[in-house]
Amino acid sequence: MSTESLERIARNKNVARAAARQLSMEQLHKLSEVINEVIEQKQEDERKRQEEETDKARKLAEIREAINDAGLSLDDLVGEQPKRRRGRPPKKKEA
Repeated sequence: MSTESLERIARNKNVARAAARQLSMEQLHKLSEVINEVIEQKQEDERKRQEEETDKARKLAEIREAINDAGLSLDDLVGEQPKRRRGRPPKKKEA
């Protein structure tokens, strides 16, 4: 089953019913279990991602506070960036 057909089933209840008619009750129960496991896993992944983002934001705030407490700015921490040359390098002259 392709992703497109799964999306089509998920969007339309009648399409889902038509697809379900082709399965036995045992297969439908198994499908339900699998889908519930997938949903739980996605929820857990999303929860972990949000925790990581919150932790990252907290650490960033701590670092900014430490920088300010030290009387520094971001410019003090980042040295001057080397200037990039634009264009192609000159051709070597053959002798």
